[in-house]
Amino acid sequence: MRILYSLIAAVTIIVLSSLVRAEASAETASPVIARLEVSGKKNQAEVTIRGPFKIPNYTIKSPDNGRTVVIEVLGAVLADGGVKIKGSCALINSTTASTTGRGVRIEIKLGHDAVYRARSETGKIRVRFDRFQENRKPLAKTEARADSREPLTINQVNIERRNGQERIVVEMNRQAPFRVVPGEIGPAQISIRGAHLDPRIPAKLQGDERSAVGAVTIRQDSNRVVIQAERDSGISTTAIREGNRIVWLFSPKPGYDQNRVPSQVITREETVEIDGDQVAAFLSDIPMQIGAEGGQRRFTGRRIDLDFKDADIHNILRLMSEIGNVNIVTSDDVSGSITIRMRNVPWDQALDVVLRAKGLGMVRRENLIRVAPLDKLEKEREMAIARRKQQIELAPLETRLIPVSYASASDLSARVKEMLSNRGNVSVDGRTNILIIRDVAESLNDIEELVRSLDSQTPQVLIEARIVEATTQFNRDIGIQWGGDVTMSGPTGNPTGLAFPYDVSLAGGAYSPDSPTAGMSPFVSRVAVPNFAVDLPAAVGTGVGGAVGLSLGSIGGNVNLNVRLSAAESSGYIRIISSPRILTLDNSSAQISQGTMIPYSQVSAQGVSTAFREAKLMLDVKPHVTSDGGVFMEVKINRDEPDFTRTSARGDPTILKREASTNLLVQDNHTAVIGGIYTRNAGQNTNQVPFFGDIPIIGILFRENKERDERNELLIFLTPRIVNREEALIR
Repeated sequence: MRILYSLIAAVTIIVLSSLVRAEASAETASPVIARLEVSGKKNQAEVTIRGPFKIPNYTIKSPDNGRTVVIEVLGAVLADGGVKIKGSCALINSTTASTTGRGVRIEIKLGHDAVYRARSETGKIRVRFDRFQENRKPLAKTEARADSREPLTINQVNIERRNGQERIVVEMNRQAPFRVVPGEIGPAQISIRGAHLDPRIPAKLQGDERSAVGAVTIRQDSNRVVIQAERDSGISTTAIREGNRIVWLFSPKPGYDQNRVPSQVITREETVEIDGDQVAAFLSDIPMQIGAEGGQRRFTGRRIDLDFKDADIHNILRLMSEIGNVNIVTSDDVSGSITIRMRNVPWDQALDVVLRAKGLGMVRRENLIRVAPLDKLEKEREMAIARRKQQIELAPLETRLIPVSYASASDLSARVKEMLSNRGNVSVDGRTNILIIRDVAESLNDIEELVRSLDSQTPQVLIEARIVEATTQFNRDIGIQWGGDVTMSGPTGNPTGLAFPYDVSLAGGAYSPDSPTAGMSPFVSRVAVPNFAVDLPAAVGTGVGGAVGLSLGSIGGNVNLNVRLSAAESSGYIRIISSPRILTLDNSSAQISQGTMIPYSQVSAQGVSTAFREAKLMLDVKPHVTSDGGVFMEVKINRDEPDFTRTSARGDPTILKREASTNLLVQDNHTAVIGGIYTRNAGQNTNQVPFFGDIPIIGILFRENKERDERNELLIFLTPRIVNREEALIR
């Protein structure tokens, strides 16, 4: 009988052990994600991630301001056949899932900017997307928009226990978005933006000794309400929305000991809106060097609160490792305890302060941090420097010939000397333009790379200047000549019949031997005495204007009248284009000119001598090619020409001078207008007989009118072209 009881007891123990192992393996097995469900419409969408997990542990973030959302389900794996995506939505362009070292990564690409909210339930994670309007307000339901006019108020906050779970219930007057920062260790926090507290709500609630929720602090922080609940690291949280209520669930994890003492306070701020678990993550490639007191370090880690008394330094470092998601290795001589209280500081700054307080230092390589006493790290550093120097001293010397193609080897030798080690030297062979360098192999490689970078083609620049000059002229001259004679005398048979005056003679006297008389007589081209009373002719001649004459006379020649009208009008358009070009090297001045030497007389004590003055077109430029392909130029352009229409008393011509001098930056093969001059000379001149010229209508017989209008426009264009751009700009 005893044997039978013993067998039954043994079988019972084996069965119970198997059940316990099976349950443990089931609990520790990674949840498998096999299906994603997508639903929604044009402006809203919902993605449901299904898997065999009781309380999912996940992170959610948006790397590009709402267009892409990345969800990481920690500790999960994908099914063997891959994830199946069921359904579609116009707001969601694509959904992909992949396995990473931390779990399953699900990437959702949206067609428009959207705000998202996530909540976790047993066996699934729901993520809802609401599209942003152009005014950056999210689309919501009609009743939600109507309710948003009413101020958001927190009416009541209670701690409840239902179905074996602790929960905090937040009563509001309407629905509102919220943000949860649960973390893995320390108190969890929920933030409700735009809300205000009812004055009757107490600032602090206290749970009982057996409750999973400790003290609950409620405070108004600017335009938001923050609710912070203390809990142990073995308690996970989940927040859901039920109408106008937020239900915050606190559940113990498997294997949680109800008799554990709550841990110290750690508060973490998140940067995305979620409803559910979130883990801290901080990764940086910036090396944390020892001895950094001389510079200002920038701390970018997640902000935390710390409150410890006589805590072991190793536990603090392990806590920092978990918060920052980094690996921390300590040496054997790191020991001691520390008392610390910090609020709202980056975790990496807190780590730096803790290490300095204990005389410790750290060396970081990616996400691996090694912690050791500062004196030990300094000794290691000095030993590494000594080993490096010893390696250089013992390394064999090599000789290398480096040919130089475009630069001068003598000029490069000065740059090479700066990179030589204490044992190295350099010499130059001027005939072949080769650098002869003797040094250790490592220095030779660096020097050769430097020489290859500096020994590049010097850019060649073709500068083309275009000087465009346009001139418009208009001249008009209208003149009149008239006169005659009247004779009353006995010989002519028409005396006055008076004793005095018996003879009367009247003749015009406003003429000179140079007065034009062509047209006054059909028989001769020039009349000796035209007897002009008004002599105001226009300047006409061969190829210029015209004139017409009229002569009236009596049979006896007693009365004669001569009239001559003359008019001249001229207009013209002149366009002169000058285009000098010159090719030069970078940072080298160049000049090109073309013109004439004009002689002029010069009177001195030795007598009259002949000197020469240049009248030329000249382009003087010094270009510099920038690294982005632009050309900076110092430019001077002259265009001088003689004007033989304006001469001195000795007949020397006037020099018309046009000049532009400037500095400018122009892109390769682009044209810039560097200058322009526009002038207009207009005038009107009237010559008339006094008094008679001012008589209306009749006055035109006593005056000459001249009009002149001259316009001149000068434009200067400049175009640089880098001839060997591809070869010269390669760095």
